[in-house]
Amino acid sequence: MQSTARLKSLIFVFGVLVASGIAVSLDGVSTALARSIDRPIPYDTATFEQAPRQALERADHRAARIAWDFIANNTVPETGWVNSVDGFESSTLWDQGSYIFALVSAMRLGVISREEFDGRFGLFASSLAQIELIENVLPNKVYNTRSLLMTDYSDALRPDGIGWSALDIARLLLALRTVERFAPEFGPQIRTVLAQWNFDAMTKNGQMFGTTREDGVLLSLQEGRIGYEQYGARAAGLWGMDVNRAMSAIPILNWRKIAGVDVPVDARTSARFGTVTPVLSEPYILMGLELGFDAESRLMADRVFAAQHARFEEDGIMTFVSEDHVDEAPHFVYSSVFSNGGDWAVVDIDGRRYDDLRTQSAKATYGWDALFDTDYTNAGLARIQHLARDGRGWMAGVYEETGAWNASLSLNTNAIILEALHFKEFGPLWNVAKAVDTQD
Repeated sequence: MQSTARLKSLIFVFGVLVASGIAVSLDGVSTALARSIDRPIPYDTATFEQAPRQALERADHRAARIAWDFIANNTVPETGWVNSVDGFESSTLWDQGSYIFALVSAMRLGVISREEFDGRFGLFASSLAQIELIENVLPNKVYNTRSLLMTDYSDALRPDGIGWSALDIARLLLALRTVERFAPEFGPQIRTVLAQWNFDAMTKNGQMFGTTREDGVLLSLQEGRIGYEQYGARAAGLWGMDVNRAMSAIPILNWRKIAGVDVPVDARTSARFGTVTPVLSEPYILMGLELGFDAESRLMADRVFAAQHARFEEDGIMTFVSEDHVDEAPHFVYSSVFSNGGDWAVVDIDGRRYDDLRTQSAKATYGWDALFDTDYTNAGLARIQHLARDGRGWMAGVYEETGAWNASLSLNTNAIILEALHFKEFGPLWNVAKAVDTQD
């Protein structure tokens, strides 16, 4: 039992790092943001058409039900929060945002009743009101899902907190704002909770800032890399925050030819800023499924997907890459189109390479299929159907090198599959302006 607990702890420790955001130091950031880009985004060169809305098939309904199985199994009844990793009672606000999006999706898809939605969200929001804030400013990066106490990534108690993540908070804020549109009767409860948070502390000069605690002192760091930063800024902007400089990728945009495709990459290099630089599916899929694309994100998403499709066309390798939990050390990796100077690099949070752990990501496959619905995405879906585990949820993916299962079970995998199925039938979650009372 102790070895199992340690394994789950390790999986969580490394896995939730993605939810704490990808921070860069302040040194040189202003210079990078101010640089001119010679090649602006060519808005008229998208390759793939967005998929039309369509009724779900029997296999889709089964996929949604199995994704919900993970959430049902990992909901802590006392608090209504959901574990980030199967059986480990800890989570970030990013992951709780995933849960709320999954909750809306599941209700809309008929997986749960409106009564269950109301009960679950009401309990979650009541618990959110109880969490301690770091120095009475903003929520900690990670909490125990049962006690709601601030912890570090190993679930050890940290009464002073370890810092806050602007990206985590922004994702949760987007989910809460979506609930306000879907079920406006929860608006007063949401606003009462958020009135206790000081959002001025997470923005400065049009950018987002997180903190980390070192030697007892909170240090402020500009947070976000290309894709993630624009997603977080759009979310924060819906609450009136000053995130204008982070809203567009153009100030930090470079292009790199990968598999014959011009791919948007971050001009702020890993060597200069001391952080990983993943360009991958996740932020673009979330942008499309939750908010819907604007012209800029539509083109950038198209290029990130097109490179993955082109790799398959060139080498016959099914490629749907994103960040994912993996079921062996280092337990969390960024499977990327480009990262830290390398095409198709797989890196951990410290930039070490693990290319043998490249995974066809289940959530990325479902996400791209919902957005574009091509013969390629259909083939990708067919290849991962064995990852569904009745009563448990969807495993994370298939290892490219061996074809073995990546058997990790996580909230984000299962939540994004529910979001993708919602998009397939209804479109972006942001467009759900009011509750549908016909499902009971």
